[in-house]
Amino acid sequence: MKRVSKYLSGKLRSKPLPALDEDSVASSGDNNLTSSSNGKPPNILKDKSDNQQPDAMFGRFQTRPNLVLKSQSINDDYEISNNVLGLGINGKVVECFSRTTRQKLALKVLQDNPKSRREVELHWKASGHKHIVNIVDVYENAFSGKNCLLVVMECMEGGELFARIQARGDQPFTEREAASIMRDICSAVAHLHSMQIAHRDIKPENLLYSKAGPDGVLKLTDFGFAKELTANNTLKTPCYTPYYVAPEVLGPEKYDKSCDMWSIGVVMYILICGYPPFYSNHGLPISPGMKKRIRSGQYEFHSPEWDNVSRDAKEMIKGLLKTDPTLRLTIEQVMRTNWIASHTAVPQTPLYSLQILQEEQDVWPEMQEEMSNALATMRVDTDQHVQLKNLEKSTNPLLAKRRQNKVNTG
Repeated sequence: MKRVSKYLSGKLRSKPLPALDEDSVASSGDNNLTSSSNGKPPNILKDKSDNQQPDAMFGRFQTRPNLVLKSQSINDDYEISNNVLGLGINGKVVECFSRTTRQKLALKVLQDNPKSRREVELHWKASGHKHIVNIVDVYENAFSGKNCLLVVMECMEGGELFARIQARGDQPFTEREAASIMRDICSAVAHLHSMQIAHRDIKPENLLYSKAGPDGVLKLTDFGFAKELTANNTLKTPCYTPYYVAPEVLGPEKYDKSCDMWSIGVVMYILICGYPPFYSNHGLPISPGMKKRIRSGQYEFHSPEWDNVSRDAKEMIKGLLKTDPTLRLTIEQVMRTNWIASHTAVPQTPLYSLQILQEEQDVWPEMQEEMSNALATMRVDTDQHVQLKNLEKSTNPLLAKRRQNKVNTG
């Protein structure tokens, strides 16, 4: 399987990474390692005797009271700006300021309907967690002549996860840092899953930092696809973004929280090497070749990007990208892996992902935009058919290279 983009042509091989220290080399894993020396799959879980307290497993969080929608005008409490901060799955996000404290906040505007109420309710229930964007207030108001839900949230001023990595300059990005980032993401998902909530849209664009600088906290946002599970209810509605979609979502099978675990595996893969394990071609968000690779779990740990990555990291990805959701790692198991539970002991091996993400920085925003456009057409309800946006006329050079490289294999 050929890889994608200009780093596939060998250009990066002329830019070797900084020399590894002895500890990093000693702890690194073989590129094709799949089992331990005794032939059995390596145990990547910490000893169960290391019982973790709830705070360690899920992160600190506060139990929130039931959501109460405010009926008074939002203008009584907040000054709303015309500055658009971003676009969520179900609505735009604008800047606003508290009239009493002058604190800068973010206002998400949603049309008032059952879907939006579900999104707000689930986000409210979950937002007491350190690594989930916090909701401050919710108003029922008419906005631009329509009944709307106005959701006031903390303003995430530190930018998206991968943009922050791209902005590091020459400072190496290490496997230990990647493990710390993944621990924060998994902590948020562990909290959701403990509440029987599946997020269903875990991707880099929905992982934001609270502020710039080392004190910024990584948080999960956008609950537009989130759904609560009950004992007799698994998820049946296929909602997804192409690069992060689990194989069971592409078929007729029911699926549940395990689809979040697949997405975590894809994010982790990109975080370590700088490109996704599965990708499309022929101008389609999901080409036949990409769909086949996802459903059969066809991906590789390419050289040189994966040569010095630890065995624990590779085995964790393998556990997350199992095509059978019943065999996939659960979030509880992930939180007990050596790579997550002992993240401060992960080797400080420099990763290629920084170099690759920086080299592709000019096309990354357009790539995200096209993925978001495709996502907007893939919101599927029980009374609708799946629609995928054709990207055949895209000018994105990264997609063009993918189509060129995979024209004979997709």
